[in-house]
Amino acid sequence: MRSVADRVKRIGLSETYAILDKVKKMKAEGHVVYDLGGGEPDFSTPEHIINFTVSAMKNGMTHYTASKGSPGLLKAIANRLFEENHISACWDKNIIVTPSAKHALFITLMTLLNPGDEIVIPSPCWVSYIAMAEMAGAKAVDLPLTRENKYQITRKALAACITDKTRVLLLNNPNNPTGHILTEEEIQVICQVALEHDLFVVMDEIYEHIRYITAPHRSIAAEPGMFERTITVSGFSKAWAMTGWRLGYLCAPEYVLNEILKVQQHSVGCAGAFIQQGGLAALIGDRQPMEDMVKAYRKRRDYMVDSLNRIPGIECYVPEGGLYVYADIRGLGMGDAQTFTLWLLAHAHVAVTPGTAFGKEETMMIRLSFAGAMETIVAAMDSIAEAITEYDASLQQEAS
Repeated sequence: MRSVADRVKRIGLSETYAILDKVKKMKAEGHVVYDLGGGEPDFSTPEHIINFTVSAMKNGMTHYTASKGSPGLLKAIANRLFEENHISACWDKNIIVTPSAKHALFITLMTLLNPGDEIVIPSPCWVSYIAMAEMAGAKAVDLPLTRENKYQITRKALAACITDKTRVLLLNNPNNPTGHILTEEEIQVICQVALEHDLFVVMDEIYEHIRYITAPHRSIAAEPGMFERTITVSGFSKAWAMTGWRLGYLCAPEYVLNEILKVQQHSVGCAGAFIQQGGLAALIGDRQPMEDMVKAYRKRRDYMVDSLNRIPGIECYVPEGGLYVYADIRGLGMGDAQTFTLWLLAHAHVAVTPGTAFGKEETMMIRLSFAGAMETIVAAMDSIAEAITEYDASLQQEAS
């Protein structure tokens, strides 16, 4: 019997979806499970977005749009990029609306990478980056980031990753899973190295509005000399609680965008017409719901970090943005991240993601999401603390 393509066989299933499957199975068996595994906001999409979208459907916006997207949304994205990100983009030349930011990343990497090319990706990183690179036939090169260095990129570390095969630098700002936000020094290092080595830079900025520091968001594409080599990706899922809508976009120089457009046209064609109207409503409507969500996320983050740091053996990096806490568990002495994640699900009924989902060296790290309701987070923190206390007590009892 014939086999499937090698490029697909080389990649694995997403670990976040694997955990979700375990959670669903336990819930179906009647267990209460506190799911801190995924980045799914517990908020509903704001009412004004839903109403605008329903109206669009009733008014006949149920057909194809141009592959780049509907003019109204394209113009609104261009305005937002200029006002908030200081990126001067032409709505009809530099932007494509996509069915999710994930798809924007996928078609970008399919366009930029040739088989045998190298793409530098900071580690830890989001679970799908490496899989996408491998599907394009490229080699993903780890740029190791450490908690001791506050997950910052240094010129020495970045330069060490560059070879004559390097074509793309892929970054996430704010970072998933660490929550780190690029500093001014890091931005300058990235720009200098990209210009010196003639690299494309792909910026995943899906968490750009979910920030807990006062410094404004900085886009690499707005830096001098960088627009012509930078592809900026963002979307509506996280900031507007629109994960199920599957709506994103990318901004690229025209010569690159025209090539990416070919992949869009021959894959999905276009994003849904009425879904795009929901994106338009998000950009031109009331921003207060988004700001309220970010305030709630900050409270949840603070509670989770404080609760975890109270448990002997667990240490947390305080995330500056995003929806996750990245915790070091080596002090627990309860095995590696894979072992501890399964133990936690079995004994505390709490689902988290092992660090190995974000990098093969992340064997003693776990990621916990604070996108869910505060009551879920409180119950989960209590359950984790109680389960670890009981585990320690049982060890002491055995020793005596």
